[in-house]
Amino acid sequence: MDMDELFAKRPQDPLTLLVKQDLDPLSVNELKDRVAILEAEIARVNRKIEGSVNFRASAEGLFKR
Repeated sequence: MDMDELFAKRPQDPLTLLVKQDLDPLSVNELKDRVAILEAEIARVNRKIEGSVNFRASAEGLFKR
């Protein structure tokens, strides 16, 4: 599945709007700021994923006893 297919399902989703935003008017500094913000968001999402995986593993361990 390519990105156009994925984002076509949710055209007003903030992530879809972000990905489709024209980057041409942005300065180099604005682009660097954007990258820093996106990297911070990626780290936040990864922490959420890790927490969810750990929670699930703990729950599964509890019920296997």
